Amino acid sequence: MPVLTSNEQDRVPVTDELIGLIERLAELTLEREEVSPAAEISLTFTDDEGIRRLNRDFRRLDQPTDVLSFPLLEGADDEPAIVGEQPDDLLGDVVISLERAVAQAAEYGHSLEREVGFLFVHGLLHLLGYDHDTPEGERDMREREEAALQAIGLRR
Repeated sequence: MPVLTSNEQDRVPVTDELIGLIERLAELTLEREEVSPAAEISLTFTDDEGIRRLNRDFRRLDQPTDVLSFPLLEGADDEPAIVGEQPDDLLGDVVISLERAVAQAAEYGHSLEREVGFLFVHGLLHLLGYDHDTPEGERDMREREEAALQAIGLRR
């Protein structure tokens, strides 16, 4: 299960340990969601300005955010297709603002690793078709996110 990582910011160091954490979370989440271990995900680290531009261009919201997801295939009604139907298991792209992750980790009183891990799993679940636009959907996503983080020891 490859996570193709790129770093387009220079404010926060991207360590081998952080990349390893992301890879473990991807493997765990995809296994729990019964997605092929050959699935590929692209992860880009950026800063607030970089993610603001993407948010403006793709969501028409001219403001920074913490994470964006871009599924490669859309299902009916512009909803992402649920797992396993993508050709060659290409799931899509997740973009995380490390600048925003640092601020949120401080705000919530936990580590940067936990915050980046949460944002990555959140984005990955969006690639798999999950959403939080209803109370039930939000509860389901939060349970899946927390289960993945706790499984590798990233507790609040």
